[in-house]
Amino acid sequence: MSIQSAPATVLVLIAAMAAPLDAQTTDEQRAARQAEAQRAFEREMAAERPIAGASSVWLEELTWMEIRDAIRDGTTTVIISTGGIEQNGPYLAMGKHNYILKGACEGIARKLGNALCAPIVKLVPEGDIEEPSGHMRYPGTISVREETFQAMLTDVAMSLAAHGFEDIVLIGDSGGNQRGMEAVADAMNARWTDARAHFVPEYYQSYTDAFDYIRNELDVSEPTNEGIHDDIVITTQVMVRNPDAVRYAQRLEADKASINGVSIADLHAARMIGSAILQFRVEETVRAIRTAVTR
Repeated sequence: MSIQSAPATVLVLIAAMAAPLDAQTTDEQRAARQAEAQRAFEREMAAERPIAGASSVWLEELTWMEIRDAIRDGTTTVIISTGGIEQNGPYLAMGKHNYILKGACEGIARKLGNALCAPIVKLVPEGDIEEPSGHMRYPGTISVREETFQAMLTDVAMSLAAHGFEDIVLIGDSGGNQRGMEAVADAMNARWTDARAHFVPEYYQSYTDAFDYIRNELDVSEPTNEGIHDDIVITTQVMVRNPDAVRYAQRLEADKASINGVSIADLHAARMIGSAILQFRVEETVRAIRTAVTR
């Protein structure tokens, strides 16, 4: 970016920093420069957006002006979702939770109508690191300490509250994330007065409930358990977004296109199951969030 194309606020700040602060610069002059820089910043903050905004619900895909205007217009709920990088058997990519959350969080935000999604928190506790335990025993898993996880969630939540979001919702696609999210929500609520944190365990519970849902509504059930940290509920949700992440083509070729006794060979049928599960989870979570924010 050239100096000529820099925003007005940046130019004012550059000028203020470049001005000599020698013995002849008075306190009044310094204060005047700081005041002008602040006025320039306030003018920028109040400036109208020069173009139409995007329709995304993801903070990272929006401009600061689009987010400012969304908050002003009543989008005061933001969702912090946590996934993970962990082993999931021989077929599923390490980021299965993150693939699911990409569809789930967007669906929840759009259904709520007044919410945005923070970037997915992909690094979570997955077991001890120095003496590997749990998922950390498997190559590629990335774990963070519980205190690191909670500190990161705290900083993210506080950042969002500082910008005017009033209801900060925490959901997690992995069972190991639940305790830390609940602890952070409790801590935030103990210190906040202008915002509220809501840990919503119903999102994760909807994963378990989905087995009953597909059995009762879709006549789909698993006749066996292969014991490989994979199941039809997870696999079909991932397939909605990315069949490659479940190694669909390779499994077809190797005659392995099933999980726990349920075939996924029909790509369209499998993705329809996954879409139905995602919609079920969205509906369950939206109900829980609406209840939480109206308490």
